[in-house]
Amino acid sequence: MLDFNYQNTAKIIFGLDSINKLENELIENNIKNLLILSSGDFIKDLGIYDKVIFICNKLNISYVYNNSVVPNPKVELIRELINKNKDKNIDLILAIGGGSVIDSAKSISVGLESDLDVWEFFEKGVEIRKTTPIGVISTIPSSGSETSNCSIVSNGEFKLGIETDLIIPKFAIINPEYTLSLPKYQTSVGLCDISTHLIERYYSDVEYTDTTDYMIEGLLKSLILNSYRLINNPSDINARSEVFLMSIFAHNNILDSGRMADWASHRIEHEISAEYGITHGEGMAVVLVAYTKYLATRKPKKLAQLANRVFNIDYSNYTQEEMALMLAENLEKFYIDLGLRTRLSKFNIDDSNFEKMALRATKNDNSKIGHYIGLDSKEIIEVLKIAL
Repeated sequence: MLDFNYQNTAKIIFGLDSINKLENELIENNIKNLLILSSGDFIKDLGIYDKVIFICNKLNISYVYNNSVVPNPKVELIRELINKNKDKNIDLILAIGGGSVIDSAKSISVGLESDLDVWEFFEKGVEIRKTTPIGVISTIPSSGSETSNCSIVSNGEFKLGIETDLIIPKFAIINPEYTLSLPKYQTSVGLCDISTHLIERYYSDVEYTDTTDYMIEGLLKSLILNSYRLINNPSDINARSEVFLMSIFAHNNILDSGRMADWASHRIEHEISAEYGITHGEGMAVVLVAYTKYLATRKPKKLAQLANRVFNIDYSNYTQEEMALMLAENLEKFYIDLGLRTRLSKFNIDDSNFEKMALRATKNDNSKIGHYIGLDSKEIIEVLKIAL
């Protein structure tokens, strides 16, 4: 096990009446000027918008509302909102929605406290020293951004991330009822995204990580169980509650304790979604299956263990490579059962941009991606070809 430091300051307010705790949070944090972000007006249909505005008016909080965030959040809107709100003394950004809204809020929180262009923090790795606080009302269990220390943003060519504990939200209000009206597709891509956050952490060759191994395995088994419950009954509020809780545990970094996560498949998918604009969760269904097949012939040990403990594939009957390939088959079946595509060809994507994406991911082969084996551009292209 590796040495580690772990801290997560996000306050999770979970439950069917959790929105009623918002007023106290705003009072306790002495909020006077609020920037409210969402993606479209669905938050009005859920009754969240009226509730938030009522509280703002009651507490004499000045607010700005913007509902223009889109999936795969764009730095252009982030820049625009930074510039428009620099002089408004914003003391909290309230993100209402899913990962794209929360990641946008995190990026804005960095930009509001700096004179630099916000993209420099992503592209050049400029140190983040101060941020505007963030609060969250989460409506989609997927990214886990409610309690994570990272934000992923696109500039149209590159999809890059920042990581710092300074962008962990101060609080996250989570009401599973908000997910009842989610379209099946949005539920499915969220379930896939959660599974990949677990598996990316599992693909690690650090020894003596039994505690987090079993935690990840248990969460993955619970995720699969509750996913099929939702396939059979989308109104199952208990299953939706379980899934929302898992989305938090999968990405609040507690599962990184003492181990080194991989993240190669996420880096590959970021290139695909940056190039083609596909939904991240479905893109991960494609890439993770292909990447698991690729690893099966190169470093199958950890994959075989996951196949054994989650899908009951017996060591006595198969080689580690065979077990790893069966893991890929089981994951692909799970994603197909969710109604997701698992091949690039299903998106009408061919190999014409593979080299460009691979070189972009590796900064022209000046670095490798992933920690389990590490991939250069040629190896990334091999994974992408498996994904066709």
